[in-house]
Amino acid sequence: MKPLLGRTTVNIVVGIAVLYTLLPVLWLVLAATKNTDALFNSDVLSIKDFSLFDNLSNVFTIDNGIYGRWYVNSLIYAVLGAAIAAMISVACGYAFDKYQSRHKEKLFGLVLAAVMVPQTVLALPLYLMASGTGLVNTFWAVFIPLLFNPFGVYLGRVFSQGYVPNEVLEAARMDGAGELRMYARVSLRMLGPGLVTIFLFQLTAIWNNFFLPMVMLSDQKLYPVSLGLFQWTSQATVSPEYYPVVIMGSLLAILPLILAFALLQRFWKSGLTAGAVK
Repeated sequence: MKPLLGRTTVNIVVGIAVLYTLLPVLWLVLAATKNTDALFNSDVLSIKDFSLFDNLSNVFTIDNGIYGRWYVNSLIYAVLGAAIAAMISVACGYAFDKYQSRHKEKLFGLVLAAVMVPQTVLALPLYLMASGTGLVNTFWAVFIPLLFNPFGVYLGRVFSQGYVPNEVLEAARMDGAGELRMYARVSLRMLGPGLVTIFLFQLTAIWNNFFLPMVMLSDQKLYPVSLGLFQWTSQATVSPEYYPVVIMGSLLAILPLILAFALLQRFWKSGLTAGAVK
């Protein structure tokens, strides 16, 4: 009786959590199909006032189609930035794990300390540095800071400890492999699940990044989707016709993240058996 009661309680809690997570997404999907009048009349759940294709067309034509430019900017910032950041983080974590130096643990302690520093605290120093080098209001002012992620370095070391056995590296050294070749041919393959995991974390963080672009950029053509939608939301307070395009733009903005997790899920799960030694 008690196990059944416990299982029922767990199912109820999980069901509530799923509803709490999915209801905002469901509202977003339904609201994206409505026109301005339906949104203000609270007719989001009704089947009338269906304006999906009009909203989809408007989001790519309003303001001279700048939303498409924002979308491409976000893809470049997020996909390219996350890929490079994942490679850097895994390489740094691997070096912290496999190589010995006098002050290694102290340096890693600084990395862990940096994990606890909020990104908003770093925005002003990064702006001053970018201003001093003439990078403010450029692509690089946003892109370069995204390449270095202390939490990714921490995860890289964890994955290196768990998935790259020292015995395999010693065998490769005995076969005459150099350190760089050994890393590229042996270690990096074992660290594949770690790369995917860090890539997904970084992709999500960069795609949702808002404060850094807001501080660094004034040129609308360089905006990511998050900052562009914020600007449209501000305009919607005086021009209600922006509300449907903001909602449709928000719906389109979550699709790359869903697609990335769906396509890379199997590589992520393969980390459960990666690095096994027979």
